[in-house]
Amino acid sequence: ADASVRFEDVRFGYGGAPALDGLSFTARAGQVTALVGRSGAGKSTVARLIARFWDIDAGRLLVGGVDVRDLERETLFEHVAFVFQDNFLFSGSVAENIAMGRPDASPAEIEAAARAAQAHDFILALPDGYATVLREGGKDLSGGQRQRLTIARAVLMDRPILVLDEATSATDPENERAVGAALAALMRGRTVIMVAHRLASIRHADQILVLDRGRLAECGTHDTLVAAGGLYAELWHNHQRARRWTLGDQAS
Repeated sequence: ADASVRFEDVRFGYGGAPALDGLSFTARAGQVTALVGRSGAGKSTVARLIARFWDIDAGRLLVGGVDVRDLERETLFEHVAFVFQDNFLFSGSVAENIAMGRPDASPAEIEAAARAAQAHDFILALPDGYATVLREGGKDLSGGQRQRLTIARAVLMDRPILVLDEATSATDPENERAVGAALAALMRGRTVIMVAHRLASIRHADQILVLDRGRLAECGTHDTLVAAGGLYAELWHNHQRARRWTLGDQAS
């Protein structure tokens, strides 16, 4: 029906231990929905359930108004693109890795996607450019470079729904700005569900969902949640203190 994602009283557990316990929310078409919370709150589980790494135990998970269990995987992946923190690169050329979701893409389309992902320049610096063959897992590249190739792949797929799970986690300070610019270009005009530890990256999200032990503890914008003085405000103030400590440590 549209490019929305909806969780309705979703319950899911790993081997009996509950990871999500009655979670309900709607990620509206064309908006950015951010998931935050302490470690183990269930954020990455949400992303992986949308990708159908597993099926939910109870409730409903709807993409475009359709239960994902009623969708063929190929149909699901025609509508949703994923960028996970444990990005997958296989043994093959750079161009083949970017075109994994669209093997019929032309060299010009592959290069355009790489440029949008801020990857073109470092690719040209590789021994054979786009024809450079990578080792499995992209071990030849830095974490930020691997992440930008994964983003280029998502750009080329051009899906209306985008799921980002800790998409900047593998980046070093040198690459973080480039990855951030690539993500900004990728997110434009799409329905985005993003999992993030770095709260500064989701300040302008249309809605922020705060998870706690698999449940929705709070929901709102950054400003309203900070003003509410709840769990998000605590996470935000801790994040700010950590940033000041890091900056002070670098200055010394």
